[in-house]
Amino acid sequence: MNLVTVKKTMSYLSASSLQRLPFQKVSMLAMTLFALGSLGAASPAMATAQQQSEETQQVYSLTSLTNLQNNNDFMVSSGLPAKAHLALLKEEGVAYVVDLIPGDRSQEIMNTAELGLNYFNVPVEWEKPVLTDFLNYSAFMQQVDRGSEKVLTHCKLNWRGASFTYLYRVNVLGEDENMAKKDLLAIWQPNPTWYAFMEGVIAHYNAINSTDNAMSFDAAIPKTES
Repeated sequence: MNLVTVKKTMSYLSASSLQRLPFQKVSMLAMTLFALGSLGAASPAMATAQQQSEETQQVYSLTSLTNLQNNNDFMVSSGLPAKAHLALLKEEGVAYVVDLIPGDRSQEIMNTAELGLNYFNVPVEWEKPVLTDFLNYSAFMQQVDRGSEKVLTHCKLNWRGASFTYLYRVNVLGEDENMAKKDLLAIWQPNPTWYAFMEGVIAHYNAINSTDNAMSFDAAIPKTES
């Protein structure tokens, strides 16, 4: 019952009919109607709280997290996580979150702060990834204790994330390129823009480390209209 219903109910009770009722019953009737009216007024807030609770309950495992991958002993990558996903990842040992999405990230900053997770944003423009994006990512990764901590790298669908974790594993950790490639291609095959970006990152590290790493796959062929 809402306030409108309460007012209508009161209007049906004429003054004469109320006068015929004992004082105690009139008081009890008024208190009951007031309580129902208050409940009705509070119902939107209650409905919102119930909806939030139901949304939280829907995330009961990490299987609902888009393109989740365990890349190695301390690196995890995925698409955009909900707060409940982050809480579950924390239980799995994740202590750091690297967010590769540009724009307003205030909600995730708040979520990670409330969960006690270390957050870092590298805003990577989808159409124009640059070397400094990866160098910033690599610099942040150095603070992770590989023996006792895990780090989540994520974007919206794990396309940026899969590319960055591939590059970090090959160029910084020295992992086998074929192993890193397997994880990357399980998520997506980089388009020409991202392929060129990744080639540039690899060339940079080859120059400073005297290595000869190279991608053992080709860029995805852009689809054209027939």
